[in-house]
Amino acid sequence: MQFKQLFPLLLLAGLLFFSNASGVLAAPEPEPEPEPKLLLLEDAVAISLADNPGLAAMKTRAEALATVPSQQGSLPDPRLSLNMMNLPIDSFDFTQEGMTQLQVGFSQMLPFPGKLALSEAAAEHESTAARWQLEEVRLKLVRDVKTVWWNLYFTDRALETVARNVELLRQFVDVAQTKYKVGKGLQQDVLLAQLELSKLHEQTIVLRGLRRNQVAQLNALLDQPTDGQVQLPQRVTETFAEITDEKSLLALAVRTHPALAVGQSKIDAARARLGLAKKSYSPDFRLGAVYGYRGGENIDGSSRDDFLSVTFSMNLPLYAGARQDKAVDQRTSQVLQNRYELDDKRSRVAAEVSRALADYQQSRKQASLFKQGIIPQAAQTVASMLAGYQVNKVDFLNLVRAQITLFNYETRYWKTVSQGNQALARLTAAVGKQSLFDDDNGKNNWN
Repeated sequence: MQFKQLFPLLLLAGLLFFSNASGVLAAPEPEPEPEPKLLLLEDAVAISLADNPGLAAMKTRAEALATVPSQQGSLPDPRLSLNMMNLPIDSFDFTQEGMTQLQVGFSQMLPFPGKLALSEAAAEHESTAARWQLEEVRLKLVRDVKTVWWNLYFTDRALETVARNVELLRQFVDVAQTKYKVGKGLQQDVLLAQLELSKLHEQTIVLRGLRRNQVAQLNALLDQPTDGQVQLPQRVTETFAEITDEKSLLALAVRTHPALAVGQSKIDAARARLGLAKKSYSPDFRLGAVYGYRGGENIDGSSRDDFLSVTFSMNLPLYAGARQDKAVDQRTSQVLQNRYELDDKRSRVAAEVSRALADYQQSRKQASLFKQGIIPQAAQTVASMLAGYQVNKVDFLNLVRAQITLFNYETRYWKTVSQGNQALARLTAAVGKQSLFDDDNGKNNWN
């Protein structure tokens, strides 16, 4: 076949080869990253309670301590002994001497009555304290998650407010430039608006950096990659329930706060150990039995009888002044120490409840004032001044100041909403509950 006849075939094969090669070498288009799922507050709390490693460690500790009481309440392991008695070393003959024996013995330590019960009670109270400590860590984790979540929510609303004000200031710049071009405005008005616009851009940079830090904190609490994306809902309930009955909250905290239950359990454990120290003046006993096998025969040809021995021993507290007395003094001091610590915890819990309630009530009143009074009035002022500026009845500087004031009020409103909910989270944790409300409708009995 001539080259002219092969050329079309070679050309077709080359085209097919390069088309396939280009298809292989071409990088696949990256798939778009999925939008992060909205992280509701209750979902964040549920994830943290399920996955937080610190909480899992406390749970494992509580489970380990729950196995201790039965160990402390059990008798010590008995002893089995195997002995060779009076074996002659000249012949090593088991039948030569009548006192040669092969012994099997069994003995049991018997603590003085009441000691095991007190040891088990002390361990049981320690186990109870560990369970309450687990609950305390759980409530603190919920409080921390809510705090970071609401901080992040404020940052998102602040960014949203800044973006909206950037657009408004751009409109002011356009109006100022238009008036300047037609000779009815001043160049300083344009420069002033651009300066305020630059300030807002600077705030955006700061808020975005703050948001990255808050996202990392929240992801750490949820045991998720710290660089993972987090998207919160744009709007949540902004109303605050009225909570005014501080006495009922304080009484509830005394009954249910885990830290106070931990303190009481430690006092009970210390009292049990004090009782055990007082029991140490009483001796412990050891009871045993030994069976001795003898081989060989007596002089009269009869088989040698085996021996049975019974043993009884007890310890003698002869050094009570240096041991038992000091142990009682030590345990007495520990009971007093735990009582003082519990009193201190009660004071701190009461202070936490009072501070959190005061912060909550203040935020509730401020949020209502901002939303119903200050912000609507400031918005009306800006709208009126913008209309007046367009007809040369209002100074541009006053217009910008009014807009900045509105921006500050809007930002402070979202800060107040965030702080109020954080105060509610602290108040809830301070009384030892996960929710202060009695039903799903948010109704409460704290008025």
